Amino acid sequence: MNAGIGPVPAVESVDLVEHAPTVSVPLPDAVGRALAAARIVDATPDPYTPGRWSLRAGSKVGAVTVTAPDTSEQVTVRITPKVHVTRLFFLLGHSLDPKGPWRDGQVSVAEHSEVLPALAHTVERQVDRAVRQGLLQGYRATEETALVVRGRIREAEQIRRRFGMTLPVEVAYDEFTTDITENRILRAAVERLLRLPGVPREVRRRLSHQRFRLADVSPIVRGQPLPAWQPTRLNSRYHHALHLACAVLDGASAEHAPGGLRVDGFLFDMNKLFEDFVTVALREAFRGTGRTARLQDPHHLDSAAAIRMKPDFVLYGEDGVPCAVADAKYKAEKRDGYPDSDLYQMLAYCTALGLREGHLVYAKGNASHAAHQVRHAGILLHQHALDLDQEPSALLADIEAVARRMTDTGLRTANTPRV
Repeated sequence: MNAGIGPVPAVESVDLVEHAPTVSVPLPDAVGRALAAARIVDATPDPYTPGRWSLRAGSKVGAVTVTAPDTSEQVTVRITPKVHVTRLFFLLGHSLDPKGPWRDGQVSVAEHSEVLPALAHTVERQVDRAVRQGLLQGYRATEETALVVRGRIREAEQIRRRFGMTLPVEVAYDEFTTDITENRILRAAVERLLRLPGVPREVRRRLSHQRFRLADVSPIVRGQPLPAWQPTRLNSRYHHALHLACAVLDGASAEHAPGGLRVDGFLFDMNKLFEDFVTVALREAFRGTGRTARLQDPHHLDSAAAIRMKPDFVLYGEDGVPCAVADAKYKAEKRDGYPDSDLYQMLAYCTALGLREGHLVYAKGNASHAAHQVRHAGILLHQHALDLDQEPSALLADIEAVARRMTDTGLRTANTPRV
């Protein structure tokens, strides 16, 4: 043990790569504990050198800044994804809105190579396109106390509050206004991004301009549930911006305070992002075929319905019977390939659903496509590997190839007598 070595001065920023080997960095103990408590990275103190921590990034990518309450020390941790940021935003955009502009280059991350600056830039550009023609207006149900009758009188409230007085009047009416859910969501996303450290100055300036445009819209109180919106023909020019804004606000942001510390930033979980992309892309591939795709479809493994299971993707035929099943697995591989536990899980899905074949879809690494015939069961388990570094059109073509193989699976299953 290096007993004679004193504490090492802490760094101001740490750069990590998703699923890369562990690195040792000097950090305040409070910051290291905060990173571990918030599960941002795997963080453990160095047992031999005071003030150093061993950090390893998992599947979360983005940037966070940790601020200690007593010393105001700040450490920024940036986690770079394995795939290029443009590919990451294609996966995100396609999973949010398959009919959106993600595939044909209308959505650009400019020169930004890091996740948070690219996210802020993309959201600002989409908000600008949405509100360039003026803020969307709509009808909002309003209840208020007034000196003139407008809309209808709330009789129960008038009696309870006014005790027979004629004025003021408790009224309810539909107001045509810009203070509607769609604009409130855009304002909340813009303000959330402006609070995050690491947004480039020019992007921050443009976001401030968008906030000024939305200044007359009432804010969403932090901590309250995000109001729901429905895509319609009337709000079509807002669709892309709203999908991105909800991604900013749906809880993927890191804004915790473990042990009195403040953690500000934005993180994407690549596990969830990949799973969403694969399942949505498969659903789109089967659209119009007469089959029904269900995502995160709940079932039970046993007859007593005690053991729950939820495959990522189950395809049903026109008769309502399952004809194919798939699971998306974005994870670090073992040196000799993908984990065997995934095969056991898929075998359970196939057995419970009465299917002869199952499909595991991975982000491509050092293992390629494989198929495993299960002894004494007559079940074939496929492992597909998607190369995320290729162009969007090629990636979607690979998804369609997986869908065709699943279609063949469905035909074979339909022609196989059930036991």
